[in-house]
Order: sequence, then structure tokens, then C-alpha cells
Amino acid sequence: MKICYADEAGCTGTLPSATSDIQPVLTIVSIIVDYRSLHDLTAQFLQLKQRFFPKSFPQNRRYFLAGILSEIKGSDLRKNIASHSRNPRRHAFGFIDGVFSILEQNNALVHGRVWVKGVGSIFDGKAVYTYSVQSIYSVFQMHLTSVQDFGIVTLDSRWQQLNSQVSHSVFTQKFRMSGDAYDRIIDMPSFAHSENHAGIQIADLLASAVLFPMATHKYCQGHIQSVHVKNEYALIHDRYKDRLKKLQYRYTEANGRWRGGITVSDALGERSGNLLFS
Repeated sequence: MKICYADEAGCTGTLPSATSDIQPVLTIVSIIVDYRSLHDLTAQFLQLKQRFFPKSFPQNRRYFLAGILSEIKGSDLRKNIASHSRNPRRHAFGFIDGVFSILEQNNALVHGRVWVKGVGSIFDGKAVYTYSVQSIYSVFQMHLTSVQDFGIVTLDSRWQQLNSQVSHSVFTQKFRMSGDAYDRIIDMPSFAHSENHAGIQIADLLASAVLFPMATHKYCQGHIQSVHVKNEYALIHDRYKDRLKKLQYRYTEANGRWRGGITVSDALGERSGNLLFS
């Protein structure tokens, strides 16, 4: 059994101008883990959190598991990396390094999407998010077919209307007259509270602390002038681009075209996803 956890970073609003405080990028990341690795991954993540954020844990060791309830926000980590203070930067890098090590040790796979907004262009956030989840399902289905396994999808819960819309879009593909498009994925996505899922918290960290600053650095520099585009994000890009690239789940179609991995839709300059890892 495989589990696919997904979360996003950035907002779904339209970018009205190049100097707007609206976030210019929306990133959605999913990680695939084998159920047999779930307990190890969760324990390792808790130990990493306790090492770097001990105040998030009760002093009484009996309540060690309560440490999962305190989430470490990727936005705070990238803020510390962009600061001029050495210690917060080293602390943030150390924690993110540990997250990558956990993913690598547990043979996790990563895929997702980056949406770079166009200035003044309409950005239908609900449609984009729904399409992204369908893309996650398609890639996950391909992986499950290749390994002859079954899986479930767990998403970070948002608001009921969006959850319902996303779930129904999957429903129409699973129960269409022509056959189940996701026959190896059990049911529609589950919408969970991230406070109790190490997998969702890790997906959030990848989306917010890694992929969001990488994407704004590579695609928005020179186009967007806002608090969300910082020169220091180059440090994040250079440190993690190779490790993130190796974690991608990618496959080839019958025509030889590569699919999966981190896909980029760039409305600013129509640049390819290869730029992300260059």
C-alpha cells in the first residue's frame, strides 16, 4: 500500500501588478511513501523536530507524540534563510537538510506543480487547485500501476466548498461510464488536519520552504518586485535543486515524452520546468 500526501504553498489570488503583495507563485507538492515506511518516517520526523525545535515538545517524555501537533511553518524557515543573521539561517538549513534525509532514507518520491502567475492575468485558483489534484492522481495512478500496488491520497483540508469540488472532480473520473481512470487509488481523497500527519507536514515544508522560494527565484526575478521575491532565495535553490530533482517520480509515455516530477506552468515568460533545476 502506498500513501500520497499533498499540500500547497502560496495563495490562489490573481496577481494584479508586478509590485503587488499577492504571492506570485502557487506550488503544490505531493510525496509518495510506502505504508511500511510510515512509522519510521513519522518517528524520524518527530526526532528531527525535537532536535531543532525542542520547545514544541512537552517536557514529559511520556507525551513525546504530542510534538506532532506543533507545526513548523515553511514560511518561517524561508524567512530565516533570507535574514542577515547567520544562526537562524544555519538553523533553518539544518532542519530542511534533515527533512530531505528522511525522504531519501525512506525511498519517498516527489511530484507536483508550480504555477507562476502572469501580471494582471486572470488566475482561477479553484480551477488550478482542482486540476493540480487531478494531475497528482494521474501521476500516482501511473506509479501504482508500475509497481502493481494500491494507494490512498491524503490532502491538507481547506474549506468545505473547495474540498467538495476537488473530491467531485475525482469522483467523475473514478465512476465514469468508460471505466475508472484511477482504479489503483482507493476512493476519493481524504481531507485531513495536518497537525496529525507527518506526511502532510513534510509536503508543506517542501512546498513552502523549498519549492516556493526556488520558483520565485528562477521565474520571478526581474519581473516581480515584492516581498515574496528575495535574492537570498538563491541559497535555497542552489542547496536543494539537485536533491529535489533526484526525489522526483518521473516516467515516460509510449511516445517517449517525460511526465511526472515537478511540472511548471509559467504565465510570466512561458519558460520550461528545466529552469527550476538549472
